[in-house]
Amino acid sequence: MQLIHESEGKRLYRDGDRLIKSFDASYSKAGILNEALNQARVEETGLNIPKVLGVEVIEGQWSLIWEYIEGDTLEDLIRKNPDKTDEYLELFVDLQIRMSREKVPLLGHLRDKMHAKISASAFPATVRYDLHVRLDGLPRHKKLCHGDYQPSNVIITKDGTPYIIDWSHATQGNGSADAARTYLIFRLQKKDALAEKYLRLYCSKTDTALQYVQRILPIVAASQSVKNRPEEAEFLSKWVNVCDWQ
Repeated sequence: MQLIHESEGKRLYRDGDRLIKSFDASYSKAGILNEALNQARVEETGLNIPKVLGVEVIEGQWSLIWEYIEGDTLEDLIRKNPDKTDEYLELFVDLQIRMSREKVPLLGHLRDKMHAKISASAFPATVRYDLHVRLDGLPRHKKLCHGDYQPSNVIITKDGTPYIIDWSHATQGNGSADAARTYLIFRLQKKDALAEKYLRLYCSKTDTALQYVQRILPIVAASQSVKNRPEEAEFLSKWVNVCDWQ
């Protein structure tokens, strides 16, 4: 096996035409099995995603096994070909819109997940209450939501086929909330110009008011804050408190 990526608690290996994601003891068995189940459920939509091949204990660690998708991520392509950024962004948004047309009724609900994260956040009770009320006021959609949709999670194969990877956060819910999270990811990566261009393109293509997505951003920022990353704390706090709470 060839180690191709390592992050906190996780390692990715390539083993021929298989991708193996290995977890350390900080990850629960239930969480790992749920990730495999989420991806298997999304497979049934017919979207281009890596197929789940198995779940095994390898060298004492729970591991998920998928198809290995050969290609470049959109993030790499944008970095290598900055003159084609607009073209890649069009593809990125079109894929997201295509994804949001799908229904996967057995997935958990984004609304429930975000309510739980707001409750677990460190913001004052008054702020948490207003965030809960704002979240409950959103339309109750059942669109497929990725939960971590960003250019590094889209792979383009040599024949130009796009694959969406990493479905560990998949839910069903409001597609604009998923777009708000993508926007926030860009901002946290300090890609502010790309974030603004992305959001305006998404709103234009979906005929969504920019202000509508902006009203969701404090909710998404609060849910992100539970990851307790010190380098994000000040930025997220500003987003959560940017509104005039009434």
